[in-house]
Amino acid sequence: MLSKKLASVTPSVTLGISTKVKELKNQGVQIVNLSIGEPDFFTPEKAKQAGIKAIENNKTKYDDAAGVKELREAIVEKLKVENNVTYTPEEIVVSSGAKHCITNTLIALLDPEDEVLIPKPYWVSYPEMVKLLGGVPIFVETQKSNDFKVTVEDLKKVITDKTKVVFITNPSNPSGAVYTKEELEPVVNFLIEKGIYIIADEIYERICYNGAFISIASLSEKAKEMTITINGLAKSASMTGWRIGYTASSRELAKAMGGLQGHLVSHPCTISQYAAIEAIKSCQEEMHTMVEAYRGRKDRAIELFKGIEGVDLVTPDGAFYLFVDMSVLKNKLEWKDSFSVKVCDVLLDEYKLAIVPGAAFGLDDYVRLSIAADIKDIESGINSMKMLVEKYK
Repeated sequence: MLSKKLASVTPSVTLGISTKVKELKNQGVQIVNLSIGEPDFFTPEKAKQAGIKAIENNKTKYDDAAGVKELREAIVEKLKVENNVTYTPEEIVVSSGAKHCITNTLIALLDPEDEVLIPKPYWVSYPEMVKLLGGVPIFVETQKSNDFKVTVEDLKKVITDKTKVVFITNPSNPSGAVYTKEELEPVVNFLIEKGIYIIADEIYERICYNGAFISIASLSEKAKEMTITINGLAKSASMTGWRIGYTASSRELAKAMGGLQGHLVSHPCTISQYAAIEAIKSCQEEMHTMVEAYRGRKDRAIELFKGIEGVDLVTPDGAFYLFVDMSVLKNKLEWKDSFSVKVCDVLLDEYKLAIVPGAAFGLDDYVRLSIAADIKDIESGINSMKMLVEKYK
């Protein structure tokens, strides 16, 4: 009955953890949940009021498939001022979250069997989205010594004449790595030379702790031509439930994606779009406050991990995650299919801590925990990880 393409989709590694967390909570068990990739702040008040005003002013009818003009104009101004790259409103497509943006992009670009390069570690949905849309995910091995940032040498090992697209996630989910201009330029120039499109997932761009963020499309006109920038308001303005993301791309590609979107969903929620306009224009202070809170939690978490012998982690320069190497336990726990799933199961069952197995991101020696949580929960969670390690020391 079901389509054959569904057989190629790998079940979510995180589903078992999520199901267990819900079951335990329903039983009244207190869980420290550091698995959620969602800001623990509320949407800024000005954005909420703009949404309410949109309802009161009856901004509830059909609008442009690519997004309301005022929002696209606000995004153009944001990209010019903050990211040093110039677009027109016709090159912006507003969608129902960054996932929807990526889906539109892949539909527009991929033919059957086109290969999409996905550097490891990767965000969990990339390979499944590629498979669902007829492409072939090709994983790129990166080096821990380089904080898992992809290099030209890494790419050369896997590029073929079928390679069409590459994902570059900056800042990274799950590692928190942030590329410098010097790191991006040779990679981007190489991809341009090869005629490979770049999906630049920059959803965490505002959450950077060291130096200025560099948007790939800002590197050159050719880079802009070959790049589809993915961004949105979910992480920067704590608007996950409002479901507003956007792409910035060439006019030709934007027109194609707008047309696709018109057929598939008409357009994203108008009410959410008017809230997004206000978030972009008037909520900079609230965004800054969130980032400073994450910075403080990140520094405290790193300090605590220094006290766990044998455990290593990628020091994040952005996003709100810690990607922790737990391989010190690899020969001490009994596990079968996935080491990181076993670690997460033990932490949940014995210590009531929920985190995400690294297998979900392509690296099974690791686990990911979110610092978008109360500092007491972060401290408690890291202490539980310390107890587990010391138990088997």
